[in-house]
Amino acid sequence: MYEKTFPNKRFKLTLLFLKKHIKTSESILDLGVKNPMSEIMIANGYEVSNTNGEDLDEDRSAIENSNADVITAFEIFEHLLSPYEVLKSIKANKIIVSVPLRLWFASAYKSETDERDRHYHEFEDWQLDWLLEKTGWKIKDTAKWTNPVNKIGLRPFLRRFINRYYIVYAERV
Repeated sequence: MYEKTFPNKRFKLTLLFLKKHIKTSESILDLGVKNPMSEIMIANGYEVSNTNGEDLDEDRSAIENSNADVITAFEIFEHLLSPYEVLKSIKANKIIVSVPLRLWFASAYKSETDERDRHYHEFEDWQLDWLLEKTGWKIKDTAKWTNPVNKIGLRPFLRRFINRYYIVYAERV
C-alpha cells in the first residue's frame, strides 16, 4: 500500500523502524487524526487508534486515558507549543517519535491556509533527544533519512544529501 502513497520513502522507512521495535500484539495510540501512516500500520497487522484532532497542547485527555502499550507520534511534535507536556502525560512504556529536522537552508513550514498546519518547532536531533530524556524516556534506537524532491535548484539538490527526518524509539525510564 505505501509504495503508491506519497511520501512513500518516509512511510516505508517508518514502517520498517516500527516493525523493528514493536510487535503487532502491542496496541498503539497514534497521536493525530487517522492518516496514511496509521492506515499503513493497520494494514500491517497493528491495532491502532488515533486521537481525534483535539489540540494536544490544551487537551491531553485522550493520551491520559489511553491504555495503549505504545504511543506513536509521526511528525506531530513540531506542531505543538509544548511537546514537553504531552510527553510527560504518556502512560505507555514505549514511544516512537519522528520529526522533520531543522534545515539551515529552509524556513520552518507555515501553511498560509491552515493555521493548525504550521511548525512551531523544527528540531535538531540533539534537541529531540534532550526533550525525551528530560521527560523520562531512555532512547534505545534512532535513524535519519533524506527527503529528495524532483525539482531543480539548490535546495532540492541539498535535500538529496541532507537528512530531513529523524525517528526515535524510546522506553520509559
